[in-house]
Amino acid sequence: MPDVTSEPTLPSAPVTTAAVGDSAPPLTTAPLAAAPLAALSLGYFLVMLDVTVVNVAVPDIRASLHAGGSAVQWIVDGYSTLFAGLLLSGGALADRAGHRRTFLTGLGVFALASLACALAGSPALLVTGRMVQGAGAALLVPASLGLLRATFPDRAVRARAVAVWGAVAAVAFGAGPVAGGLLVAAGGWRWVFWLNLPVAALAVVLTLRHLPSSTGPERHRLKGPRSKGPRSTGPRPKADPLGQLLGVVGLVALATGLNEAGTRGWSSPLVLAAIGLGLAALVAFAAVERALETRLSAGGRRAPLLAPSLFRSRSFTATAVVGLLISLGYYGMLFLATLYFQQERGFSALATGLALLPSVCTGLVAAPLFARVAARTGTYAPMAAGLVLGATGFLGWLAAGPRTPYPVLLFALVATGLGQTLTALAATAAIVDAAPPEGAGVATAVFNVFRQVGSTVGVALFGTFATAASGFTTGLHVSAGVAAAAFATGAVLAVTTRRRMNTPTAEQN
Repeated sequence: MPDVTSEPTLPSAPVTTAAVGDSAPPLTTAPLAAAPLAALSLGYFLVMLDVTVVNVAVPDIRASLHAGGSAVQWIVDGYSTLFAGLLLSGGALADRAGHRRTFLTGLGVFALASLACALAGSPALLVTGRMVQGAGAALLVPASLGLLRATFPDRAVRARAVAVWGAVAAVAFGAGPVAGGLLVAAGGWRWVFWLNLPVAALAVVLTLRHLPSSTGPERHRLKGPRSKGPRSTGPRPKADPLGQLLGVVGLVALATGLNEAGTRGWSSPLVLAAIGLGLAALVAFAAVERALETRLSAGGRRAPLLAPSLFRSRSFTATAVVGLLISLGYYGMLFLATLYFQQERGFSALATGLALLPSVCTGLVAAPLFARVAARTGTYAPMAAGLVLGATGFLGWLAAGPRTPYPVLLFALVATGLGQTLTALAATAAIVDAAPPEGAGVATAVFNVFRQVGSTVGVALFGTFATAASGFTTGLHVSAGVAAAAFATGAVLAVTTRRRMNTPTAEQN
């Protein structure tokens, strides 16, 4: 798979393309501060591990708790649904209350929810615990990126920090099925959740000792969208409760509809109602945010949760769309690859996890490669290269059939994994560079919302292709073509954005 603010968090002024600039940062040999980076990486490790570690425990959970099909689905999907739905609110809280405080809160919520999951005696309690885990993750991720920006202010050093942070996440995601299989075999499904507690405790200790406490917009001044003068020092604007409500309802309803579409079908009344409610709420959200930003620039006292001016930066918008496209293509195909090895080839859960390792653990290669290339070229060159590599790799899945030898699929697995991870690291670095310090939580939350929506759409859409009357193999091939097209579209966006930013006359919005 699968990365929210109020008044002072996002300035009324549009973010300039220079903030996301692709000019190569100066080469630096400054060492990374290991302890702060370890704290941030451990938090994201938990978030990504729990995306996949639970999947292989589902049969044991079903037998132990006598869970029905709907409950099992929400044990898996409830986590990602709340994660996506609360990301904007989590970013807003991080920007208002401080990034370290929100990060620690997220760690605490995640740990307590993991404890509740480990002790759950019924499907309802386990589903509730998983959903609270998603809420904790929605606090963790945007606050983590805000802290990363504050802790590593130098762009070249920050690119290396993002590489390490992303590599740890990639390893967690890839190790999830294998770790889950080993834990279930050794001690039962509850150990999947017990594992989170010592990791969260270590992250809390490192955060308290080594991360700054003042990474939030404590007393930021406001600036109008067209103002060129000094910022005014008026009272802090009020929060945006209507935007918060509409954003949460819209994202949760949309994620619910997309998750249910994979099993109920796209014509299900529940699916149509949830998607319709989600889209209506998001349209209303956009209208409210636009109106609040206009009023704020005219002296209003309430600021939008997500300032629409953020999207006036073509670089920011293009990078967010790239995040959506890579998640749609890669995680949709990863879902089908899991089904392919288990259902079509008869692999066990552990054997499937091992078969997917060449794809999901490529962060160990992509991270140092990205750090080296980005230091010389900026973020958009490795982003475009990763997208082209991924698009080529997806075409390798066209060779997959009921008896295709595993070595034939290795190129597809490695190329798609390496391409996705390289692109994700580059896009994350670009978004962090683009985010204004006082709005880093919301800006990075937007990027993660795009990624979550892309992942959910990909899984639902490709799952539909795989269950069509034409058969699984045909659906797999169609999905591979769609994934390749998504990555190719992203490559075009990355190349055109880089050219625009390197043009002296490029517009600065």
